[in-house]
Amino acid sequence: MHNWMSFLEQQGARDIDATTSSIGSFGSNSAGVPPMTDFLVPLTGFGLIDASGDDAASFLHNQLTNDVSHLGINEARLAGYCTPKGRLMATFLMWQTEGKILLQLPRELQPAIQKRLQMFIMRAKATLTDAGEQKVQLGLAGPAATAALKTWFPELPATPYAKVDGNTGTLIRLADTADIDNAAAAGVARYLWVLDAEAARAAWPTLATVLQPVGAAVWQLAEVRAAIPVVTAATQDRFVPQMINFEAVGGVNFQKGCFPGQEIVARSQYLGKLKRRMMPATVESMDASAGMEVFSSEDPDQACGTLVSAAPNGITSSACLVEIKLAALAASVHLGSIDGPLLQFHALPYVLADADRPDLR
Repeated sequence: MHNWMSFLEQQGARDIDATTSSIGSFGSNSAGVPPMTDFLVPLTGFGLIDASGDDAASFLHNQLTNDVSHLGINEARLAGYCTPKGRLMATFLMWQTEGKILLQLPRELQPAIQKRLQMFIMRAKATLTDAGEQKVQLGLAGPAATAALKTWFPELPATPYAKVDGNTGTLIRLADTADIDNAAAAGVARYLWVLDAEAARAAWPTLATVLQPVGAAVWQLAEVRAAIPVVTAATQDRFVPQMINFEAVGGVNFQKGCFPGQEIVARSQYLGKLKRRMMPATVESMDASAGMEVFSSEDPDQACGTLVSAAPNGITSSACLVEIKLAALAASVHLGSIDGPLLQFHALPYVLADADRPDLR
């Protein structure tokens, strides 16, 4: 990883976070409105857990919120890891390749989550290792990315969460980036490419010719616009999966059987109506960050929600995903305090199962 980071610095990577390893910017591309298409991001802020062994799938199946035992070779899935009280400690993107299962999660969470999972292996024939030192992760978006990737992958994954393997690694199609002003509009295709550092260094010059290298905040903004939640250190142990729409984006399987917190997660799904959900919003502030609370004018003394994630959306505003009491959406909602900047809510790019959810278009 050190050699890969040194290479990226030679290519213009700047403002590297010492805690998360995320890249702040490339060269002078740190100001102005971030591009939402045809960009390239080294995903150095994400780690990889490698689960291998005869019992790896069954072990993870009993720990995570999604079906691991029937995970297909040509697909990726979202999954969560909950406390016994049903609160998410981590969210993953998972897939299998070369007989192993890989779990992508924020690098800042990986050591503790990997250690916790290791505690429950017991006699299972499963081994967990850090694959982040051997594998590089690249995020790509836009039609130029689709065209460029055909150099290495003659057949691309055609739909979100489809996956292909090739001589130069694994390529996964992710959820498309949505137009924040028109959730029904066609989105921008996004890809995750996982490959060896040597292959990444060889591919970089070609990719950087047709795609704009950018920092981690642009990828985070794309995730926000796709309304895909990612649990970070600031939001651990705060949300039952449904509170951040995790079952709506395919991260929970209610037929798979037990996992930590399963009883509470199932009860939230089947008993009563969900009173809290995650909604996209924009706010005229550059200070928005995950974990910040929001306040409603109808109950100004008590927080009505929490930012799941946030990213700069230009030079004065931020785009956010907000976990919030649905009843609070009928009033004005403000960031940080009732005197803070006003949040403007937008429609989700996918449909929730709740028939009575508010139409925020």
